[in-house]
Amino acid sequence: MERTFVMVKPDGVQRGLVGEIISRFEKRGLKIVGLKMMQVTRELAEAHYGEHRGKPFFAPLVEYITSGPVVAMVLEGKNAVSVVREMMGATDPQKAAPGTIRAAYGLDIGRNVIHGSDGEESARREIALFFGEGELLSYRRDIDRWLYEEER
Repeated sequence: MERTFVMVKPDGVQRGLVGEIISRFEKRGLKIVGLKMMQVTRELAEAHYGEHRGKPFFAPLVEYITSGPVVAMVLEGKNAVSVVREMMGATDPQKAAPGTIRAAYGLDIGRNVIHGSDGEESARREIALFFGEGELLSYRRDIDRWLYEEER
């Protein structure tokens, strides 16, 4: 099973959308293996958005993500990265497909409620940034046999 990193951003937390967003992922069949509410430090924000350093939106992005608490989580499931990306919708909520999280709750590209890893490599990097040794769980759910066909 694949793991991916997801973060409900400060606007999602402030608007009381955390439960609704987590519920969507659980209803889809993704398993939560790590979950915490936290205040992102400037150092962590700069590491997380490091590939954008030097771009005009870097400083405002760091200021925003450190402006209030976030909810960080690691989700696990078959093709978790692409499933989460599809569920989130386009970065610009105005361009997000109907039914996606960003289409439902976002209005502005700078306040788009949620972040998710864009690939397996970035998922591993982001998970390591936000979760330390022993903070992720591995467990079996009885429901998994109803979600996935057994490998033959």
